[in-house]
Amino acid sequence: NIMLDLYGQISSIPLGYNHPAMVEAIQNPENLSYLVQRPALGNLPPADWVKRLRNTLMAIAPKGMPEVTTMMCGSCSVENAMKTAFLAYRNTARGGAPPSQQENESCMNNEAPGSPKLSALSFRGAFHGRTLGSLSCTRSKPIHKIDIPAFDFPTAPFPKLKYPLAENAQYNIAEEERCLKELEETIISRKETTPVACVIVEPIQAEGGDNHASPEFFKGIREITSRHGVYFIVDEVQTGGGNCGRIWEHESWGLETPPDMVTFSKKMLTGGFYAREGVRPSMGYQVFNTWMGDPHKLIQLEAFLKTMKKDNLLELVQVTGNYLADGLDILQRVYPNMLSNNRGKGTFRAVDMPDTETQLKVISMLRQEGVQIGGCGASTVRIRPSLTLDPSHVTIFLEKFEKVLKTL
Repeated sequence: NIMLDLYGQISSIPLGYNHPAMVEAIQNPENLSYLVQRPALGNLPPADWVKRLRNTLMAIAPKGMPEVTTMMCGSCSVENAMKTAFLAYRNTARGGAPPSQQENESCMNNEAPGSPKLSALSFRGAFHGRTLGSLSCTRSKPIHKIDIPAFDFPTAPFPKLKYPLAENAQYNIAEEERCLKELEETIISRKETTPVACVIVEPIQAEGGDNHASPEFFKGIREITSRHGVYFIVDEVQTGGGNCGRIWEHESWGLETPPDMVTFSKKMLTGGFYAREGVRPSMGYQVFNTWMGDPHKLIQLEAFLKTMKKDNLLELVQVTGNYLADGLDILQRVYPNMLSNNRGKGTFRAVDMPDTETQLKVISMLRQEGVQIGGCGASTVRIRPSLTLDPSHVTIFLEKFEKVLKTL
């Protein structure tokens, strides 16, 4: 069987399957030691670890982000970014002084002041991971959260934009203003009880239904968090790595002040988070685990980044994304009762079906036709290909998609 994979192992494959550059990097004898023994990077990193970081993650670091911490996956990247925000918040509150004896003793009993009553705010529809802290910020589907204890973390509404955007501009502006107003009201209301130490947001809510917002909305979040002394975390686990036509989608917002942290994983192959100066924990071993990431993933990342530059893959994503968007627009006009709200950036695209039953049926029927796509939200189908997708692949998909739509 031949399968056109437009889902990319849940959006985690940057160059498709068995790409020669990836195979060559793994087979290179100079990289063998990284595969044979896995170092504890926080304590005993390889001699060339800093050089490899500079050649990979720091070479593409978001603007204003001079520091990086590597992790294993998206969930632990978010989890440790939030921990870093809590630590920075408390360090600022103490004026840089070390924890008191009372704080050291009370934290061992999970009591204040050592275990402070702080919170992290996320948005309705968000997905930030499945570890306890990140799961408490996840708001996409009950199946992710049911029966698992959660922290007392607040939420704010994420805009529900109407499409086409040009025809609904005034409504969407008002909708985003409403959400920002509730965000600020929530932060203010908790200042005396469980202060919000950080706000976390996805540039595009992926698992929650490919929900978009304008750059003005995200600028509003940055302004509100700055005004109230709240750390701002951008979760680029899904959007980072090039699928949107740029490495970091949040850089399309035009922020005057960058976020405090940016998390990454999936197409970036390794997990972790970038941070601004002054955010790093004041004491060692506060954000730590045995491996602190996986060094052989940087071998793959280096091969990916070289290939992306050599083959102009970001430009290809933009060209292919435009072709895909145009094709979906045509199908949406031909099948208006089946498709709506075609949207996306680059090849990071989605379209809505009438209901969940149709969504699941279309995904299954496309798989039988040799095309793998994914679902998200209540009734959305989403496309998450590798950066090597080109218009010829899109033509195959559109033909198969129309064949399925005709039978419904």
